[in-house]
Amino acid sequence: MGGGVMEGWSAAALAGLFGLALGSFLNVCALRWSQDGSVLRPRSHCPSCGTTVVWYDNVPVVSWIVLRGRCRRCGGGISFHYPAVELATGLGWAGLVLLHGPSAEALRGALFLTLLLGITVADARFYIIPDQFSVGGAVLGLVMAPLTPALQLFDAAVGAATGFGVLWAVATLGRWAFKKEAMGGGDIKMMAMVGAFLGPSGVFLTIFLGALLGTVVFGPISYRTGKLVPFGIFLAAGAAVTYGWGDALLSWYWEWAMGPPSP
Repeated sequence: MGGGVMEGWSAAALAGLFGLALGSFLNVCALRWSQDGSVLRPRSHCPSCGTTVVWYDNVPVVSWIVLRGRCRRCGGGISFHYPAVELATGLGWAGLVLLHGPSAEALRGALFLTLLLGITVADARFYIIPDQFSVGGAVLGLVMAPLTPALQLFDAAVGAATGFGVLWAVATLGRWAFKKEAMGGGDIKMMAMVGAFLGPSGVFLTIFLGALLGTVVFGPISYRTGKLVPFGIFLAAGAAVTYGWGDALLSWYWEWAMGPPSP
């Protein structure tokens, strides 16, 4: 019993360390893919002075803390979002291994949440969802589906088509009704990725939760400032909630909608 618990925590710790490293790379991907850049060249460098970051200043989270969020050479500030993304990715990977054990479902879920985090960072900073996250993620979701009992390949394929089709229809109707772009193409392709991981029912719950969160959180800001709503952020949050608690939310809704059973 004790040995099994220790093995579970050890596996989670290893997954967390891998997640920290992946989170560091995710920062690079979100930044450079959004600007059509390469993730291989140039090497990581200070955004202020351009100095290449040496390996011991590039240790996830730890280096940022040691350097107090500043470049070793010029003292320029390094945004807190870099260690935040690293830490969130590490915690996500560790948490899913604790939840599912070292299994295909833990890997599938961790990859899905990593993609959602990358989309969040890119959309928040640049109002862009790179195809590498959306289209590449949809392919990954389809490939991963047969490896776990959580979702069959057919459901993943129908989910991808549903996610793309529903958002495309909304964008088309919005363009016709408002005479301007109502939704970005990145959001449409993103929902194909979400559908590939969550299936058709997950698509509709994600869209509902994303619209609700976007309206409540960013709606007043958009109304006052005229800024576009970075809808991908809220779709990503809705998808994460759906992955973690979607079945429970849907069961609660149907019980509420149908009312208590007849005596």
